[in-house]
Amino acid sequence: MDLPALTFSEDQAEAWDRVSAMLRDAGVDLDEGLCLPAKEGKGQVMALMGKAGSGKTLLLSELCKALDAAGAEIVTGDYESRKRKEKRNFAVLAPTNKAASVLRLRGVPATTIHRILYTPVYDPEYERIAEWLMGNDEKPEIEALTEEALDRAFAAYQAHKSVPAALAAAGLRGSDFITGWKRREEPLDIGFVDEASMLDDRQFEDLQEIFPNLVLFGDPAQLAPVNQSGKMVFDGVKDSQKLELHRIHRQEADNPILDLAHALADPALEFQDFERMVEDKARQDDRVVWGQRVEVDLMARSPVLVWRNATRIRLINAFRAVHDAPETELLPGEPLICDGIELPLKHRKKRLDLEARGLIKGAQVIYLGPGRKPGFSRLHVMGAPDPQVSAASIVKIEKPDEEEPFIPFAARMGATFLHGAAVTIHKAQGSQWEAVQVFAPDLFVAARMGRMEAGQPLWKRLAYVAITRASERLHWVVRNRLARPTGPLRIDDLKAPAAPLELEQEEPGLI
Repeated sequence: MDLPALTFSEDQAEAWDRVSAMLRDAGVDLDEGLCLPAKEGKGQVMALMGKAGSGKTLLLSELCKALDAAGAEIVTGDYESRKRKEKRNFAVLAPTNKAASVLRLRGVPATTIHRILYTPVYDPEYERIAEWLMGNDEKPEIEALTEEALDRAFAAYQAHKSVPAALAAAGLRGSDFITGWKRREEPLDIGFVDEASMLDDRQFEDLQEIFPNLVLFGDPAQLAPVNQSGKMVFDGVKDSQKLELHRIHRQEADNPILDLAHALADPALEFQDFERMVEDKARQDDRVVWGQRVEVDLMARSPVLVWRNATRIRLINAFRAVHDAPETELLPGEPLICDGIELPLKHRKKRLDLEARGLIKGAQVIYLGPGRKPGFSRLHVMGAPDPQVSAASIVKIEKPDEEEPFIPFAARMGATFLHGAAVTIHKAQGSQWEAVQVFAPDLFVAARMGRMEAGQPLWKRLAYVAITRASERLHWVVRNRLARPTGPLRIDDLKAPAAPLELEQEEPGLI
């Protein structure tokens, strides 16, 4: 077997062999780099499981590269070549936009399960650009675009493998190049699903109808979907179709964050024992911090992770109070979390414009100030290549002991936001930040309650998910206190393009 140039561990090599054998049965030979025409047959499902740092994303990335080298075409959901039927194809999917964006930042061209059900119809002129970007045609000459604009589109596509994002880099909007949408009528071919622990049974069934060859990647130690009673789709897959990765790859094996996450697998470990372990790690390594209070400065860029919704709301209001934020408006520099886009179906093109700019559900956003039109906000989308955008916004700030959120301002429709200074661990699943604060008093309450999920104490699952959201530094906060800020909220540290994109309204109140 010809493995990629990088060195796989034994369990990764075994997983590569298992997936290769499955694809070979389907007519795709990764070893020889050959794709034979698809043939009718019984569907195949495989589950590759592993905890944080076990190398799942690396394996997924290398499988994508091998399929591309063999001539299979990637299907991303934002553009589908008419020539797809002539080739074998594959798609990388995630249950949420946020989880898909994390993969895209790592160079894996992922899309969402929902997006794969509908495909956009492109204007023929701009379809020529898409085919060129995908390597199917020669570089076109487009009267409306300069050579420099096409070059920007090409560079953007090489970085993100997204046709709409590439066309946005050339100065176009979805309404310029998309004429409509159609529901997928024919199945696809090979499907890789990341964060499969978040799938529910209905999504799993839909995926099996679309993909005759399906590989699930997931972490069995994470939190199950709320409507699954603690069960994951892995539980319904035969043992012969499962493989678990064990070795830690993402960071050095002595990384204290991963050490703590993996220590939670010990069934004899109690909450107080785990906290002593965290305290010991903090004395040994500055990548773990034993926090006596929530650091308010960190909250502006990285939310505090909590279990209870009441804790989240209380921390958000404390954050705003310590910065003397008025109730009737937001301060520049306040963090927000996109909670979705409220637009009618006829405005799917505008939704695509926003998503191409990174404004997706779960995206972390910094408020920069009011837009030029009522109900508009100027926003900085964290992690986006062109981060600054002005869009119609509906901002909701929840209050303790009040059922209805306070809305400082709102458009009739647009992107909806919750405050982002704190977020529940369930909502954080699929996300990652360099530095993460975990609010330990909430996990202590979960431990005291003795709740179980899928045979494991709930506090351990919560702690595992929260800890593994940190890529560089973990702050384990043990006191219900908030530090004073070292200065006012700031936005001068945020990358700004020469001209922020203004998503103009076509109708009152719309993006």
